[in-house]
Parts: sequence; structure tokens; C-alpha cells
Amino acid sequence: GHRRKNWKVRKFVLRDDPAYLHYYDPAGGEEPLGAIHLRGCVVTAVEDMPDTKKYDVDNILFEIITANEIHYYLQAASSTERSEWIKAIQTVARTGK
Repeated sequence: GHRRKNWKVRKFVLRDDPAYLHYYDPAGGEEPLGAIHLRGCVVTAVEDMPDTKKYDVDNILFEIITANEIHYYLQAASSTERSEWIKAIQTVARTGK
């Protein structure tokens, strides 16, 4: 979403072997649209992001920075869900293969 003017809804599947976060079109389709390699990544909550309207993000963003220094910004459905995603991704980044 950070590379485009509009955010897109995606379905995410977290895997630990190999350590990837695959994303899919929520309307269907078995093949992933892409994947984020998580081994050695850093994931953090984002409290403020320039160039976004406050009502668009509502303080539920988080950022994944891959080992190759690619930045991904994702928006969770709630602050609780954001915390759960961050913890899960941090675990996979440390222990995944």
C-alpha cells in the first residue's frame, strides 16, 4: 500500500518453513500475488506515517523491513490484531527456516 495512492485488501498467510508471509487476492485464487521473506526481518508498529490521512490508518499500521531492506507497510483490522501479527512475524523471523 505504501507505493500506491490507495490501499488494497489482501489475505495473508504466515508460514515458518520457509519463513514467508504470502499474500493473496481476497476474492479468490490459489496462487499468491507475492511473498515477503521474513528471515532476519524487523517488524514494528507504526504510530505515524506521513502522506496518509488520519482516518485512513487509525493507528493500526505496522512495518516489515526485510533483510534486503525492503519496506512493507500493512494495516491491521484492530490494534489487538496488529499486536498479534507483530508477535507472530517476530517469532517466524527468529525461528523460521
